[in-house]
Amino acid sequence: MRNEQALPVHTDFRRWLAHLQDTGRLAVAREGVALTHELAAIAKHMDGRKAVYFPKPEGATVPVVSGFMSRRGWIAEAMGVPQSGLLDAFRRAAEAPMAWREVQDPPCQQVVHREPDVRGILPVPTHSEHDNGPYITAGLVIARNPVTGVQNVSINRIQVHARDRMAILLLPRHLWAFYKEAEARNEALAVAVVIGVDPMTMLASQAITPIDHDELEIAGALHGAPLPVTKCLTNEVRVPAHAEIVIEGRLLPRVREEEGPFGEFPKYYSAREAREVIQVDAITHRRDPIYHTIIPAEMEHLLLGSIPREATLLAILQRSHQDVRDVHLSIGGVGRYHLYVKMHKRHEGQPKNVILAAFGAHYDIKQVIVVDEDVDVHDPQQVEWAVATRFQADRDLVVIAGAQGSALDPSTTLTRPARDGVQPPHEQGISAKMGLDATRPVAYHEHVFTKVRVPGEDTVDPARDLDSGARADFHLS
Repeated sequence: MRNEQALPVHTDFRRWLAHLQDTGRLAVAREGVALTHELAAIAKHMDGRKAVYFPKPEGATVPVVSGFMSRRGWIAEAMGVPQSGLLDAFRRAAEAPMAWREVQDPPCQQVVHREPDVRGILPVPTHSEHDNGPYITAGLVIARNPVTGVQNVSINRIQVHARDRMAILLLPRHLWAFYKEAEARNEALAVAVVIGVDPMTMLASQAITPIDHDELEIAGALHGAPLPVTKCLTNEVRVPAHAEIVIEGRLLPRVREEEGPFGEFPKYYSAREAREVIQVDAITHRRDPIYHTIIPAEMEHLLLGSIPREATLLAILQRSHQDVRDVHLSIGGVGRYHLYVKMHKRHEGQPKNVILAAFGAHYDIKQVIVVDEDVDVHDPQQVEWAVATRFQADRDLVVIAGAQGSALDPSTTLTRPARDGVQPPHEQGISAKMGLDATRPVAYHEHVFTKVRVPGEDTVDPARDLDSGARADFHLS
């Protein structure tokens, strides 16, 4: 499924990096940058301005890249659409997935390591100050449903703590459901961790879909052609054939090892806990591979999570509320928790219904602000202006207590009082939800709620209307 615009779709990892370099959006770091903290510090410093390529990190032969999807405009450009068409293009692909095609002799298996040593082969960085070691942060984890055989793709944080063992965070979503089914059978769940894929496949991995919808088929729809995949060497999982690196392994049943702390997307650390474990069976990669790392809680991390969610939320809201025009998960709300909704309000009370629908659409959302069509939901200053001038807390506020929220939001931790000297365990993910109706009344007197504008302000042309070579004479002598 090609998009209707004539702009090219970037479907190749290395060509996209070359394009960024050719357009002045990729910086090359010096050789010898330390994998512990220094690499992440440099990438974070350039976050949202330039991607960074690290040709020879200290002690490594494999180069590292970070930040190649750290601007909303870059992601739209990679998709071949204007920024205003980003959500619609992603939504069309998600609604019309394209089956992948299997190929032989793929680039991702040009080099095979049957006795894997993850840290010895790959330059896995340690990112944040209190992280408990090196983490794979941009790995697409692919697994098959033990019942149906349909694949799921997700990005999970993975701590590398041995040559061939890694601890992984599983949230209660599709991969977790696959694992629990395998564990109930006392079976390992075969997985592949894929590192270094093109922008469209990376974005597709974050689609919000029902279970048993393979995100690699959404990647194909974004590509406009079936995605080439290949079977792993040690299991039945299919992976993108042109990926840079594939780690093949098994999620072991009834095995847990300590993982964390780790700096997560809310810009706080998750605690050290017993997590599920991947036993690594093989590593395959291209000749001269490139390793991709995502700096946690920075723009690449936040945008990869927020844009697919926005597309899904917009689709869900518009099914019941056709007057919804646009949505935005704000970066200040870590691309997950704060949702801005633009709508054409026809009746009083409509915005409150939209607020309730948004809370039901995804449990991560804890604050919804509904605004009118004259407010740009991608401009937080405009949204704040709408709240300041169109919202009154005694009539426009919706609060829901005790709802399910994000377990990674530290404010959702519920501490219960001790009984008989015994402190019960903390409960995470219990959240209050807040909605703000920041829309003007349907009917109002004269120009009370008319937004001030100056005629012609949208057509000012500095090249025509300002004299760049002229100087004003203030007669200072």
